[in-house]
Amino acid sequence: MDLATLIGIVGAFGIVITAIFIGGSFGQFVDVPSMLIVIGGGLAATLIRFQLSNIAAAFVTGFKVALAGSGAKPRDLISEITNLGEIVRKSGPLGLENVDVSDPVLAKGVQYIADGYELDFIKESMERERDLQLSRLAEGKRVFKALGDSAPAFGMIGTLVGLVQMLANMDDPAAIGPSMAIALLTTLYGALISNIICLPLVDKLDAKFDTDELNQTLIIDGVCQIRESKSPALIKEMLVAYLPEKIRAEMVEAA
Repeated sequence: MDLATLIGIVGAFGIVITAIFIGGSFGQFVDVPSMLIVIGGGLAATLIRFQLSNIAAAFVTGFKVALAGSGAKPRDLISEITNLGEIVRKSGPLGLENVDVSDPVLAKGVQYIADGYELDFIKESMERERDLQLSRLAEGKRVFKALGDSAPAFGMIGTLVGLVQMLANMDDPAAIGPSMAIALLTTLYGALISNIICLPLVDKLDAKFDTDELNQTLIIDGVCQIRESKSPALIKEMLVAYLPEKIRAEMVEAA
């Protein structure tokens, strides 16, 4: 699990709630009409932008990926792929049958090799799965971006609604307070949802997208090299090109 995401969300809300308790009553900051305007309006606007069947899956994928760990590091994948290449060199493709592989994508590629599938089939299948996974991740990112844009907008709409209600009831002092609460709290709710949940998750998903694309492309390339029976040294030399120059130099020196 990516603790940074969880700690960040919980910490941000915790700081706001603590400040509220220090300054007064928490009940003053709870207003159902304001929540309906921001949350309901934001979700409704998001529904307009996307197909209904895609939104639930996008939310699940987005939260799952954002809260998931960073996964294997490229340098660890390269070392593992190099070791797999050594096994194939000594025992042939069948030597991969009972090998434990840490990454699920790499494990599938290894199984393809052990089953004797042709190179073109392996490459095409793995690239298709990579592209579909990245497409689902991008869809989740777009949904959170849409909600992050809509929440502050509906916060402003709620503010205008509250101001209109307040100005329309200036002769009734008892109605001014609730109307003013809607006017101010909708802006607060919109800002919290957008800046603590939605937009940070968009940035997190953006980083995860780049990481997953790099790792899966590296794996596909490595699996194809193993399938072509390239030497472990050559496989490692070709795959280190995916690493930053500093880490690349360290791996070369370690070899």
